[in-house]
Amino acid sequence: MSTKTESFSSSIKLVECPRDAMQGLHDFVPTALKIEYLNLLLQVGFDTLDFGSFVSPKAIPQMRDTEEVLAGLDLSSGTKLLAIVANLKGVENAVKHPEIKYLGFPFSISETFQQRNTNSSIVQSLNTVEEMLNLCDQHGKEAVVYLSMGFGNPYGDDWNTDIVTHWANELVQKGVKIISVADTVGVSTPEKITAILPPLVQQFPNIEFGLHLHSTPQQRLEKIEAAFAAGCTRMDSALKGFGGCPMAADDLTGNIATENVISYLSSKGVQLNLNMEKWGEAMMVSNRIFNSN
Repeated sequence: MSTKTESFSSSIKLVECPRDAMQGLHDFVPTALKIEYLNLLLQVGFDTLDFGSFVSPKAIPQMRDTEEVLAGLDLSSGTKLLAIVANLKGVENAVKHPEIKYLGFPFSISETFQQRNTNSSIVQSLNTVEEMLNLCDQHGKEAVVYLSMGFGNPYGDDWNTDIVTHWANELVQKGVKIISVADTVGVSTPEKITAILPPLVQQFPNIEFGLHLHSTPQQRLEKIEAAFAAGCTRMDSALKGFGGCPMAADDLTGNIATENVISYLSSKGVQLNLNMEKWGEAMMVSNRIFNSN
C-alpha cells in the first residue's frame, strides 16, 4: 500500500494558475502586487506556475505587463514557469526568455471557440502548433497544448469522445508531448472525465496528459475525485478557485480550487511537500487582488 502511495505522489504535477485567475479581472492589478503574489506562490513549491501570457493587450489587458512581472520573479524554489501564447508572435516573444520552461497553447476542438479565442481556424492553429514546436526545440522550451472545449462547448459545435481522441492524435503526430484536456466552460462531469482520460492515457502511453477543469464550487470535489481516479497526473488549479476564460462566456465558472486539490490528495496520504506557511501568506495577499474587483 505504501509503495502505491509513493508512486502516486511522485507522478503528480500540480500546476498553479494565477494567470487564469487574474486575466478576466476588470481592474488592472498593479505589477508590483502581481510580483508579490507570484513570488509567494513560487515559494509554495508547485511543479509549475502558469504565471502570464504573451497575447494581445487589447484581448487580455490584464496580462500586458507579463515581461515586467517576469523580471521580478524569484525562481530559486525550482518551480517551472509556463506562459500562454495564442499565435506565432506570442511564441516568438515568449521563447526569448530563458526563465520560461513551458509555452501553453489553447487548441480548441470547437471551431467557434478557436476563432473567438485566437482569431484562427482549427487547421490554422494546428500549423501554429507545428511552428511553436520548432521554436520550442530551438530554444529549449517544452510545449503544453490544451485541448480547449475538450468536454463539450456551448456553441452547438460537434463534440464526442472520438473527436477528442482524433485531435489528440493529430497533436501527438505533430510531436506534442504534453496535452491538457481543458474544460473552459465548466461542462465536465465525473462521467465525461472517466470516459475521456483513461482511453487517452492507454492509447498514448508516452504522452503526459493533464486536466484543466473549471467548475462551480459545488461540483469541485466530485471532479477532483474523478480526475485522480481516472489516472490524472497533471492537475491545473487556482487558489480559491478564482478565474475563468473571458473569451468563453459571460457567465463564468471558476477554476478548480487548489486548496481542494491539496486537501483531497492529503486525505489519500499523498506527500506533496508544499510550504503551507507560504501558501497561507499567498491566501492573504490574494484578498488584495481579487476582493477589490
